[in-house]
Amino acid sequence: MAGGLALLLAMLGIVLQPLKVSDHMDVAMEQWMQQRKEQEVELMTRLQQEFAEMMQEPQSGLFRRDVVFATWDLWQFGAFAGGLVLLFGLFWMAMEQDFDECDSSSGLSSSSSEEEGEGEEQEAVGAVHWLSPEQQLDCPGRRALETFYQQHLWGPVQDVAHTCKVVEELAGNLLHACQMLSLTTFLPRLEWCIGVGSVFEGWRYHRQDTVYRLLVLLKPPPGHSFRLKLGTGGELPARHGRVHVKLECMCEREQLLGDVLCFRHHSQIRVRRYQRPGLLHTLCTGFYLDVEKTARWFQLFVRNAWDMIAAEQNCQLTVLPSSHSCKLQLTCDSGRTMHTEIMLGVQQDNSGLFMGSQEAEAGLSSSTTWLESCALQELLFFRFMARQAPQGSCHLTCLQLLTYLLEDSVLSSVHLKTVAMHLLTLLPPSAWCPEHLLERLRDVLRYLHRCLEEKQLHHFLLGNKRVPREVPLPAAFQTASPLNLFQRLAQQPDAHAQALREFTELQDRLRSLLD
Repeated sequence: MAGGLALLLAMLGIVLQPLKVSDHMDVAMEQWMQQRKEQEVELMTRLQQEFAEMMQEPQSGLFRRDVVFATWDLWQFGAFAGGLVLLFGLFWMAMEQDFDECDSSSGLSSSSSEEEGEGEEQEAVGAVHWLSPEQQLDCPGRRALETFYQQHLWGPVQDVAHTCKVVEELAGNLLHACQMLSLTTFLPRLEWCIGVGSVFEGWRYHRQDTVYRLLVLLKPPPGHSFRLKLGTGGELPARHGRVHVKLECMCEREQLLGDVLCFRHHSQIRVRRYQRPGLLHTLCTGFYLDVEKTARWFQLFVRNAWDMIAAEQNCQLTVLPSSHSCKLQLTCDSGRTMHTEIMLGVQQDNSGLFMGSQEAEAGLSSSTTWLESCALQELLFFRFMARQAPQGSCHLTCLQLLTYLLEDSVLSSVHLKTVAMHLLTLLPPSAWCPEHLLERLRDVLRYLHRCLEEKQLHHFLLGNKRVPREVPLPAAFQTASPLNLFQRLAQQPDAHAQALREFTELQDRLRSLLD
């Protein structure tokens, strides 16, 4: 009998381990199990009392031994019966959980209003089916994903991380040399340099066409100031604007140091005769900073700065033609080439947004048009999530796998990134443990599929109350109406049908990895 009891306990241990992870236990089932537990406790208490009373009565030793064994057999029978009931209940719960998973396969929803947003959060969390670390580690699909990642993505991802450091270090050296060259001029001052875009956000892997983008902010030189004027063209987060250059008085410095002439209070003829030309006469069209002139000036500065530091570098630099930025080709001694693009920007107050020199849509801009950009906000968001997420978080791995499998056409990596950003604020950080990689991949696809069905995917930074406070946004972004990134799909049935086909192909490619 003792062997039978041990076998029962072993069976309970095997069955309980995979089923104890459900967070969706049926309330009625839980109440029924509690009642059964209370009844079993009451029965065992009564048996123990009867046993104690019988043992106190003056009986023979043989009778006392029979009572002990009889009570022991009864206790074993009760435990065995209770165990069977518990096994049946747990099996029924497992079946209910499987049905719940099938019913919830329709995915997640997104909406613009606050009430709909709360419903979206509940639906998103409800679609999460937690698995224990043991189950995830034993999952053949997860092992297949890990093998695929190691074979196809681990090397390129590590290569990008290393290259980002090399590019940032080289750009820092170039920037320092440019700053030294600009000290004696009345041209823009070059502030700090920071990497932006997918590779610096951490979810891009290296490909032949990978471009490492950096942002260099411009500050006005002495005797000048910048004022941003947003135009009516474009819409958030890519509004058009111009950088107005205003002359400031330098008479006080002229009297104290005598090293400058005030641009504002001296004639242009006198200033040009005794002083280097100011910003208005070199890089502006009218009173506005010219994107193309500024880009050509910066390219010239980079060439001169490279001559100063080339001997200390282990690569060759070539400045490529560009009308709105500074595109560089770096050729290492090993023969490998890297492409870098340095964008110029003017910051808007202290919001973190900037007007960038990237090229605007054809026909909608002039040489004095700068475009609003939220690349810094997106970078800050991913850095914030990296601090909040558990060690080895799988959110970057999800994006790397899906962008690798996606063939960009109508659907793009930007759409996958937007879906991931929404889910990162809908689910708790613990949901992104590496053990939950397979679940999170499914959640991303569910969310994307629902957005495709509704032809509506909202830009993450516009009118979204879930954006962390650590990511600074101007009031216009916080109060803006959501921007639909799938507006084209709503207007063009052919594009929508193509996007659905691309989604099905992406889903099939991922499923083939798990088979």
